[in-house]
Amino acid sequence: MVLKLYDLAGAEDNIRFSPYCWRVKMALKHKGLEFEGIPWRYVEKEVIAFSKQIAVPVLVDDNKTIVDSWDIACYLESNYSQQPSLFGGKFAESEALFIKFWCETQIDPIIFKIVVLDVFEKLHEKDKDYFRKSREAKLGKTLEEFAQPNRDSVQALNQALQPLRKTLKFQPYLGGDEANFADYIIFASFMWIASISSTKILERDDSIYIWRERLLNSFDGYAYNAIKASDNL
Repeated sequence: MVLKLYDLAGAEDNIRFSPYCWRVKMALKHKGLEFEGIPWRYVEKEVIAFSKQIAVPVLVDDNKTIVDSWDIACYLESNYSQQPSLFGGKFAESEALFIKFWCETQIDPIIFKIVVLDVFEKLHEKDKDYFRKSREAKLGKTLEEFAQPNRDSVQALNQALQPLRKTLKFQPYLGGDEANFADYIIFASFMWIASISSTKILERDDSIYIWRERLLNSFDGYAYNAIKASDNL
């Protein structure tokens, strides 16, 4: 049975920008599992009400429903153990968990400032009011006041990425010679940018750029083709 993944979409079905959903999609590709990506919008809460969640990703595997990108990865690792490992052992799983929290606390907040207006622009019309009101309530300011799609924020992001940059000068992936879920966590944040924004983040000779290109072209260019399909390439 083909797995079903409820995946956040923009105005068009082929605009898929959620970093959390991208983590799961890369994990599914790594495992070699077929899945159906079902486009979902913020206001379609009733569509995923069966999961008792109000946000995606939501993965349906036969009669099982799994939510949260980390929990989905752990589920795939345990239930599809005959497929290539996402972690390569418990030690690497612990490292990936560290990368998850590093990315969510140090990297993604900066990216959000860079892409928030791009996200709003690319949303389906029915999502825009919800997105603006819910985000502005949390931020305590308008999206326009919060957004920082400028040189300073790009520099701040590149500074925060230094640990990744330095690591990738010694090895092709965080997983070593091959990519693992730690790589997909950070790569998913780059897909957040690449799927909706034209902001230039990396130089071509940057070790992160080279690493990102490898992952864009992995799995027969799955991620690369998704960007191309969204007309952001």
